[in-house]
Amino acid sequence: MNDMAKNLILWLVIAAVLLTVFNNFSTDSAPQTMSYSQFVQQVQNDQVRSVTIEGYTIHGVREDGSKFQTIRPAAQDPKLMDDLLANDVTVVGKKPEEQSLWTRLLVASFPILIILAIFIFFMRQMQGGGGGKGGPMSFGKSKAKLLTQDQIKTTFADVAGCDEAKEEVEELVDFLKDPSKFQRLGGQIPRGVLMVGPPGTGKTLLAKSIAGEAKVPFFSISGSDFVEMFVGVGASRVRDMFEQAKKQAPCIIFIDEIDAVGRSRGAGMGGGNDEREQTLNQLLVEMDGFEANEGIIVIAATNRPDVLDPALTRPGRFDRQVTVGLPDIRGREHILGVHLRKVPLADDVKSSFIARGTPGFSGADLANLVNEAALFAARRNKRLVGMDELEMAKDKILMGAEKRSMVMSEKEKSNTAYHESGHAIIGLLMPEHDPVYKVTIIPRGRALGVTMFLPEEDRYSLSRQQIISQICSLFGGRLAEEMTLGANGVTTGASNDIKRATELAHNMVAKWGLSEEMGPLMYDEDESHQFLGGGGQGGKLKSGETTTRLDKEVRRIIDECYNKARQILEDNREKLDLMAESLMQYETIDANQIRDIMEGRKPRPPEDWDDNGPTTGSGQPVGTSEEEPDTSSDEDDDARRRPSDPLGGPAGH
Repeated sequence: MNDMAKNLILWLVIAAVLLTVFNNFSTDSAPQTMSYSQFVQQVQNDQVRSVTIEGYTIHGVREDGSKFQTIRPAAQDPKLMDDLLANDVTVVGKKPEEQSLWTRLLVASFPILIILAIFIFFMRQMQGGGGGKGGPMSFGKSKAKLLTQDQIKTTFADVAGCDEAKEEVEELVDFLKDPSKFQRLGGQIPRGVLMVGPPGTGKTLLAKSIAGEAKVPFFSISGSDFVEMFVGVGASRVRDMFEQAKKQAPCIIFIDEIDAVGRSRGAGMGGGNDEREQTLNQLLVEMDGFEANEGIIVIAATNRPDVLDPALTRPGRFDRQVTVGLPDIRGREHILGVHLRKVPLADDVKSSFIARGTPGFSGADLANLVNEAALFAARRNKRLVGMDELEMAKDKILMGAEKRSMVMSEKEKSNTAYHESGHAIIGLLMPEHDPVYKVTIIPRGRALGVTMFLPEEDRYSLSRQQIISQICSLFGGRLAEEMTLGANGVTTGASNDIKRATELAHNMVAKWGLSEEMGPLMYDEDESHQFLGGGGQGGKLKSGETTTRLDKEVRRIIDECYNKARQILEDNREKLDLMAESLMQYETIDANQIRDIMEGRKPRPPEDWDDNGPTTGSGQPVGTSEEEPDTSSDEDDDARRRPSDPLGGPAGH
């Protein structure tokens, strides 16, 4: 009998009880009630035809046929019977009806039965019965979504850019298809696979492709779905999930963001942490306890493997860790090939060229890039997506969306042009600095202007010279303002640049061992384990003398970079003025125009430039109004030249 039938029977029983009680208490239309004195008077006036005496209640019918009732006093009235007989009133005596024992018991226990029925109903709902996992109170049921083998259309052909990770998990597919191949040699397939990598690299897609290749059921759930407001719910859901998986074995359970439930135990405070630990303990038991879960492979994904409990990541539970990192240039080209085949492309689109210009992009970023390009093409009423739309989409992702409607005064535009020119020139002339990709004074995102640098190749570490060059370029904007506006004209727009430069200098000294004065020692501990059982100090304790030496060394590096950047701008003042003038005229200049400026000649106009100014996709010129700049808070000024950081790449200015 299914849950719906059980619920139907329960409600039918409740309805029958209510109907019985209603019938016992229901009566015909109530007759008129009168006092005993009025009744006696009507009898004496020959107005009563008949009466029925039932205990203390007298029911009567008048001569006109109307009915009435009255209650006689407890004291006997011997004269009443004489009056009734004297006035020819028909008298009928009736024994008072007594309710049966069962009826009295039912009436007495009715409230208790109602309360008990409601209690049972809610308990069944809380335990998952009756409402199923879709019920409003099915707390104990697993929220894992089951995808059958017919519903999963994803295969390894849909996964690109992570060839090594695919090789790691291919044997899982072989085991699910033919487990005897491994078992006859005494081999055991990993019970669990932990996929580690930054967001958007395709961990979930890879797990789904495993199920698609193996043609097995796929349970998908998030780590945050286990813990609710009621104690014991998380552990109950873990048990229920594995019970469902056993019925579908062989199958795959995929837990996304497992760090939400798998953090190190004893690392938090309060009852919520205790509930999370109970859920984790149940997960540990299910993955490697007394009961064997043959044919169930658990795949989990996280971008925080450092916070997971060691008991969860040990062999026997998650035997294998598969790193799904950011794709290299070849991987990006393959990923673009997967996404570009879904849109109509112009002949000038080359995925290899796009891959070279998108270092640090994840698979999700590249998918977003193609989608944004398709949207740009649709807005321009084009039938094909070309390189222009792909470049516009890349600029939007790296630097933010254009805000051409934002009103800027000529003074504000000029100040922004010099600020961004300072960043660009320092970056071009410092050794080992990333090349300048584009400079713009068109407001994008939260910034009034953006200078974007892109590395020429994938980078996995930074040298000391590269960090020094970054610090110098960060100070280029403030120094350009100081040279053109004077010390009192410097704005708050460089506050974020100063913050990032200070962080780089501090990390050089305290974390990366790049200071000769302080030596190759780590003075700051990783703060990621704070409140995770790793102590509550959030940093390594240092003596006052050591802290003073650290601060002096950081200050020395900052002063050295600041003076070096100042000297570069003073030696290239003509190029600074020319670049700022070009930005005032064209609003955006690319690498080719910047090369012209650095070679001492006026930059070539952009391809979409006409005598009226830059054009939009519809061919209409775009101008800027010369109204007064809008007032903003210090926080807005702090962020006004702060661009969106390139995803996984170098920070823009």
